[in-house]
Amino acid sequence: MLNTAGESVEGRALGVLWGKSDANGRPNLLLQHLLDTAAVGELVWDRYLSAGLRQKIDACCNGAGRALFALFCGLHDVGKATPAFQCKDPVLAERVRQVGLSWAELGRSGRQWHHTSAGARIVKAVLQDVGWPREAVDWVWPLVLGHHGLVRALGTPRELDAHGRGRWPAVQAHVVHTVARELGVEIARVYPTSTPPRAIQLAISGAVIMADWLASDERNFGGIDQPSGVSICAARERARMAWSKLGLRGGWRPDQLYVGEDVVEARFGVPARGVQEAALCLAREMLAPGLMLVEAPMGEGKTKAALAAAEVLAERFGADGIFIGMPTQATSDPMYEQVLGWVRSIDPDVPVGLLHGKRQFNPTWRALRKQLAFRGVDEFGCDDPYGSSSAVEARSGSLPAEWFLGPKRGLLVPVTVGTVDQLLHAATRTRHVMLRHAGLAGRVVILDEVHAYDVYMSQFLFEGLRWLGDAGVPVVLLSATLPPAMRAQLARAYLQGRLAKRDLDDRVLPSLAGYPNVLSVCAPGGVPRYDQRSAAAWRDSLPVAVDVLHEEPEDGPERVVELVRDALADGGCALVVRNTVARAQETYRVLREEFGADAVLLHGRIAIGERADRAERLLGLLGPPVNDHDEARPWRLVLVATQVAEQSFDIDADFLVSDLAPIDLLLQRAGRLHRHTRKRPPRLERPRFVVAGVAYDDGRPPRFPVGSSAVYKDHLLLRSAALVMAAAQGEGWSVPAQVPELVSRGYATDNGLLPAEWHGAAVKAETAWLEEQSRRTAEAEEFLLAGEDQLGTPTLQALHERRTADLSTDEAVAAVVRDGEPSAEVLLVRHDGREYCTPDGTPLGIHGEAVSDDDVLDRLMRWTVRLPADRKLTAAVEQELGPLPAWGPEEPWLHRSRVLRLDDEWSASLGGHILRYDADLGLLNRRQSGKSVGR
Repeated sequence: MLNTAGESVEGRALGVLWGKSDANGRPNLLLQHLLDTAAVGELVWDRYLSAGLRQKIDACCNGAGRALFALFCGLHDVGKATPAFQCKDPVLAERVRQVGLSWAELGRSGRQWHHTSAGARIVKAVLQDVGWPREAVDWVWPLVLGHHGLVRALGTPRELDAHGRGRWPAVQAHVVHTVARELGVEIARVYPTSTPPRAIQLAISGAVIMADWLASDERNFGGIDQPSGVSICAARERARMAWSKLGLRGGWRPDQLYVGEDVVEARFGVPARGVQEAALCLAREMLAPGLMLVEAPMGEGKTKAALAAAEVLAERFGADGIFIGMPTQATSDPMYEQVLGWVRSIDPDVPVGLLHGKRQFNPTWRALRKQLAFRGVDEFGCDDPYGSSSAVEARSGSLPAEWFLGPKRGLLVPVTVGTVDQLLHAATRTRHVMLRHAGLAGRVVILDEVHAYDVYMSQFLFEGLRWLGDAGVPVVLLSATLPPAMRAQLARAYLQGRLAKRDLDDRVLPSLAGYPNVLSVCAPGGVPRYDQRSAAAWRDSLPVAVDVLHEEPEDGPERVVELVRDALADGGCALVVRNTVARAQETYRVLREEFGADAVLLHGRIAIGERADRAERLLGLLGPPVNDHDEARPWRLVLVATQVAEQSFDIDADFLVSDLAPIDLLLQRAGRLHRHTRKRPPRLERPRFVVAGVAYDDGRPPRFPVGSSAVYKDHLLLRSAALVMAAAQGEGWSVPAQVPELVSRGYATDNGLLPAEWHGAAVKAETAWLEEQSRRTAEAEEFLLAGEDQLGTPTLQALHERRTADLSTDEAVAAVVRDGEPSAEVLLVRHDGREYCTPDGTPLGIHGEAVSDDDVLDRLMRWTVRLPADRKLTAAVEQELGPLPAWGPEEPWLHRSRVLRLDDEWSASLGGHILRYDADLGLLNRRQSGKSVGR
């Protein structure tokens, strides 16, 4: 209980300084809010932060981490003890004046003196006065400055009265000392003895924000406006009740992790394969937190290897959860299902998050959410940073507590599966980025298909690895295979973070020895260490015959159709991969005339419901054999697809035709050829890969379709064309045995691979490619959280001083971390003259109100489609399209949706484009000039 009767001005001030003017109907005294936040901070430490993160904080302050963290939380809003803040409410300001505190009338600049900057100056002054070392003061005050999500330079008020003169400095110091005394902390004696890594500082900053947001929720922390009600005991009881009510918790306990040798068999019920054993071996031998890179073809069990290795790394280095980053939303959903099963075998109550823009339409996620009684939960974005805190009446252990579903908090969930954009976002200079690092700092991070990142996205990946390395977060990267330069860059980025230095000798990185292969990188004692294990492939390498189909850039698909017709004369299943949607649609049109219902089309501009149905059907038809008789496999089928066939799509083709692409992507596509052991038609008993989309002429460099050049650039296509030509003239490829060698040659910098006649074109293409790589790298660097130049910077000071992006939506994140022409998603809707409906006739109501029915909403969501990447078209979407009238703010996702209204022929004109949706072909796109366009 706070007693201010008869005390000094400083003492009486504690009973009138206010922190919130209205907290559930009453003002809340500043000291109570500070103590509430400190009490929540104690629970965050005890019940949320991982053992590994607590140990890192303890290490910098002789084991006093809990006390200091609670103190940091308790001091976050001390800057409100200034005239600039206290004057904001005239009635409450008069109470402050009556205890003897005064200030002159403040001008505009004085009223704008923000309490975050004021608090940082107050904390800095008090800590210096009690004798804290300068190094300790310098990294602590930015924690106060950054509790609203930005750490800028520490400014000085233009009007000194705004900060407070006269008795104000003494009052401000008294507030600091009172918070410390209530917590039982002797500030002069408890101070950090070393500076933690900057990434740990960022994680602490995020954890302070987490405590502040929880303690700022007026429904759990109502106003206390009388000094007699203020105490740390009251704060701790309020915090305990709120924590229990919200159902908050951290991840698994260390004693729940499996420590035996056979982790794979224990968790998945199958013996470990070679690559899984190699990953487990290196995880056990890693002398410090580090980076593990697993390279193996699809189907080798990389995911199980990563999860098993993550469990070993978590047990060794104190992590209590994982984040898995996938390349797309479509690949995130099945991974979420797999991770749910794995986590439940560790601790069935550990929350598992799904983090992408359409998670509410994942059937498992939605089924779990229906087990909860939520009121007012907005998981798509809201103005209130503290979010809802309504009581939870029932809860599934696998679903995160309601509070974690609010904006900017997804990575705080102990186990999370989402798109890789979430990790890349943590590498951007954005507001509240520290919340993401508070979540990542206690986890093991797994990123799948890292070979799919282009040079622009890779800059954010490298920056993320630098921060993860600095935080000592174990990382597992998965890839089919990587160019040697990319492998070295990944290892170098992580070590840069671990060693806090830019210049490293990456020549010591060992060459890849065998395939599949696992490489580990760490730096025990500050010395880089590399280890690797190769493993026997689960399946024998496949000899693949490579042929070339000459196609001029302007040719139609007739030659491909003729080739497929001949190959499937006795039946069989063919896969035809085109590099652009337009080429895939054109090829499919002609194949459909030849093969009828035996031809299927799959690409990214088919409405998501139909695309999911087709993918599921194709997996059933072309996936692994379900029995010895292989009854599900059709006698004949032709699948025409774009690059969607490259990523996590376990289909098995008897015959493969593909447009020329960079060699690593060609080999990815080749991995779909004869994937499983089964009886095949006589003509197709030997795997055969025909490369199309290239025109070879003696004495001239090869030529490519415009779309292929636009997507992949001629530099890499020329090198790939040379490797294809050599294989066609020789014995083909052995897959996967030759994969590392072929990828290495395809991405090398020498011209010895190319015929002499190509050298002129090759030099020109390489120059253009290098210029573009340099430009895109520079463009990405503008948004990086810090960049290589700031490696070794000791504190967070001025972290956000440079340009800071506002990435409040998934679309905004993607626009920054994924380069290229912008694109937009729309919902396809028709109007029948009376009411709105989906293209296939599901009524949506006169104003769209029928979506309150979950079944109707599901049917509507099936008609989501992504438009072509085009700036003018995307701008038209943003300017001209919006939600249906009934979709108000109470429906957050729908309220931000863009509806494309189709006419009776399923067409619309927008941004100079004629867009028409065909139930079979997907979205067709042509400019109003009449020219068909689109990749």
